[in-house]
Amino acid sequence: MVDVVLAPDRAPETSTDVPGRVLLAQGGSAANTARWLGRLGARVGLISAVGRDPAGRALVDAVRGDRVTAHVARVAGARTGRVGVLVMPGGERSFVTDRGAADRLQPADLRPAWFAGADALHVPAYSLLTEPLGTAARSAIQHAREARAAVSLDLASTGPLLAGGRVAARRLIGDAAPDLLFATAVEAETLLGGGPIEDLLDLAPMAVVKRGSKGATVLARSAGERIRLEVATTPVQAADTTGAGDAFDAGFLVGWFAARRQGIGATAALRRAAVAGHRAAARQISTPRPELALG
Repeated sequence: MVDVVLAPDRAPETSTDVPGRVLLAQGGSAANTARWLGRLGARVGLISAVGRDPAGRALVDAVRGDRVTAHVARVAGARTGRVGVLVMPGGERSFVTDRGAADRLQPADLRPAWFAGADALHVPAYSLLTEPLGTAARSAIQHAREARAAVSLDLASTGPLLAGGRVAARRLIGDAAPDLLFATAVEAETLLGGGPIEDLLDLAPMAVVKRGSKGATVLARSAGERIRLEVATTPVQAADTTGAGDAFDAGFLVGWFAARRQGIGATAALRRAAVAGHRAAARQISTPRPELALG
């Protein structure tokens, strides 16, 4: 997706101009996570769809620049997806989404060989909500299971996920059967109707609740017990936090698999993974986003 970022220096005023910054940047939740996985040294592939247009070509070039293998379907008759991001002074964000070709990925576009040897398949909940993309995402999950890969799911956004209500959203997550669930505090609270966040463990054996500058809560079921960890982080001043959650997911995944390969116990591995997630998120929000080169 192309992020069209509007960052006014002061609150917009009706029928007139305000100064600020307008940026075209690489976006998309899955692509953001893939790029950070690549930056952190993981061998990673991105499965997605773009239009047959300059924006689509630019996005593929950009993600390859972060050592990501791009498995990209180029869809005729649909333009590359765009997200309008309004970043208000203080960092609050609102989004307008025009998903375009992103929703046109087909199950037939997938290749089982892409999943061979993978540790994990990471899926934003966006990928389960529309068709034919939803069917393609469920097919990808099946390929991952057959390859003995774990599945992680990020709830991504409360509006689209809960459009059909909490019961439908929980059913959608249950059908995906993730091994690891990522959510922001708002997403977790909304999904659970204000119930205890430990209820996320009814949906996945591991769950991470991202709380921004307040750190993260890590939950897990292990050996018949429930683990809950509060992992703090150092607050970072940021004018735009777009992509921080996706970077956190990447850092957590890399940290988790590295710790487990070293034989570190579950509790220590979870804490180490959360710290790695915080570090990646801090790098995302403290690094200026480059302009997407459309030429």
